[in-house]
Amino acid sequence: MDEVFKALADPSRRRLLDVLNERNGQTLRELCAGLDMARQSVSKHLAVLEAAGLVTTTWRGREKLHYLDAAPINAITERWMTRYDRRRAGALADLKRALESTPMNEFAYTTYISTTPKKLWQALTDPAFTRQYWGVSFETDWKKGSPVVWAENGAKTSHPDQVVLESDPYRRLSYTWHTFTEEWAKGNGIDAETLSKLQAEGRSKVTFTLEPQGESVKLTVLHDGFEPGSTVMAMCSQGWPALLSSLKTLLETGSPLPAA
Repeated sequence: MDEVFKALADPSRRRLLDVLNERNGQTLRELCAGLDMARQSVSKHLAVLEAAGLVTTTWRGREKLHYLDAAPINAITERWMTRYDRRRAGALADLKRALESTPMNEFAYTTYISTTPKKLWQALTDPAFTRQYWGVSFETDWKKGSPVVWAENGAKTSHPDQVVLESDPYRRLSYTWHTFTEEWAKGNGIDAETLSKLQAEGRSKVTFTLEPQGESVKLTVLHDGFEPGSTVMAMCSQGWPALLSSLKTLLETGSPLPAA
């Protein structure tokens, strides 16, 4: 938490977060073009923000993309708002509102898990693991272009567009998101109105990037391809943090978090 406060204390770093909030997933070159700062200065500020968990990165080909991660700010807000009045914490609340006021079309999340890349890959792909922390089983061989069948709450979801996009074992995995069917909605308690909104949207995709970090693995999840004002993104952005926390707990303790 000290690192987050120190990172936010610098106005240039706060401006960087504002720029990413306006348009997430920018390269260093794009960020420099939109700020009156030298490339070296922007790089240093980004390093501080990334160390504080406020910015996460992923690679798209040779381009390194930077994403805002508001989770540490939300955590501070939840802790300190309950201890002090809103007037004292006004600046922090304003920042939280600013981060949430502009809808983003991508969701990025980074966590560090005490495990190995091989074990984490298994946890992301093996039904014996995914059922424990996710309640989902995937029927696929995890080869690029292969179909992916989702099995969740007694319903199986398949579609020609549900496929593996990338598969580099222990390093990177990407696949398209599932189709929203009536059977899936019934099994998950989704009402007809919400289902209609979900079905009206285009298909998104999720990408997992695994990077060894000493005795841990840095896991970056990028879920993108959402439409402006996406109902799918609103639901996924709430679900991913809890799901990944349960994954982390499972790999580090042997048991997932209790179901909510």
